Amino acid sequence: MNPSLAKRSRSGFGGLFRRRTTSARPPSAATLPAREKEGLARWTVFGVGLCLLCCPARADEAFVPNQGGGDLAIVDLAAMRVEARLPLGGKPAGVAVAPDGARVYVTSPEGGFVSVIDAKARRLEKRIEAPGLPFGVAVSPDGKKIYVADMNGRNLTEIDPQSGATRKAEVGAVPSGVAVTPDGAWIVVSARDDDALVLLDAASLTKRATIAVGRHPFGLAIDAAGLRAYCANVESDDLSVVDLKTLRLVASVKVGKRPYGVALADGRIFVANQYDETVSVFDASSLAPLAVVKVGEYPESVAASRDGARIYVTNWFSNELWAIDAKSLEILGKAETGEGPRAFGAFVRTTD
Repeated sequence: MNPSLAKRSRSGFGGLFRRRTTSARPPSAATLPAREKEGLARWTVFGVGLCLLCCPARADEAFVPNQGGGDLAIVDLAAMRVEARLPLGGKPAGVAVAPDGARVYVTSPEGGFVSVIDAKARRLEKRIEAPGLPFGVAVSPDGKKIYVADMNGRNLTEIDPQSGATRKAEVGAVPSGVAVTPDGAWIVVSARDDDALVLLDAASLTKRATIAVGRHPFGLAIDAAGLRAYCANVESDDLSVVDLKTLRLVASVKVGKRPYGVALADGRIFVANQYDETVSVFDASSLAPLAVVKVGEYPESVAASRDGARIYVTNWFSNELWAIDAKSLEILGKAETGEGPRAFGAFVRTTD
């Protein structure tokens, strides 16, 4: 909600309610006749209703780093409107919303840092130095660690955002996407120039497996059960499906040209294809193609709402965020974000 509208709502409804109750302290309900008790109950419900109108719950939000603009756009996903904008600098690109929604972490490759955002207050809390060109980022399920990929090297860095303590693991050439299994046991990294996914033990940060996939894997997603990982392969124009129990590539599915981002919702897989300016949709069980949805210019990243009802696509060149119904595939709305929205990672925050 626009802050000025929220202020008017509070003053208007608050004044009305006060006029109704400007008298001596009312008697307790226990001393009132039945008819007056009923009236008191109605006024109580009316007052609660007014409070809900005056202080509405904040809608789900998207935290969209604009690489060209150097800022972070915070989008109200109900209204599809930018509600706040934070200057970050350093060409921000990667993003990860903590599972509890309290913090958002944004990487700035050219600045060599990660910005820590207080999501509720919508303010920059601090910056944490990160080695090389920090790009992909993910948060552990308990929110105590973040994992940052250095695209300029071969390492993944684990950072404790409270103490600043770090650990490093060698993962391969040009690490890009990062994802963590729902139980927090394993970290999956796309080693772009090695054409592989790397699986790390989160406790020891040791390498468990390197799995060959398509050419130049980039965006990653892991299913809710932690059984499969999906990666978009930019140069081979396909999606690789990896079984995280057997540590084997189990399928490769052709998508559009230059796929970058991947998300799961409503039993479906969604892949953003930059050069085709489309999103490919597949059945998650059979991997059968279901549809191709035309979107904006150079779609980069795709993320799902927590209930799986919607997906959101950032369009890097047309400077927009699109909302799409995950079932009907209807375009539900568009928001102008700012220059060069990347939002590489988990950029949707649920506020309930």
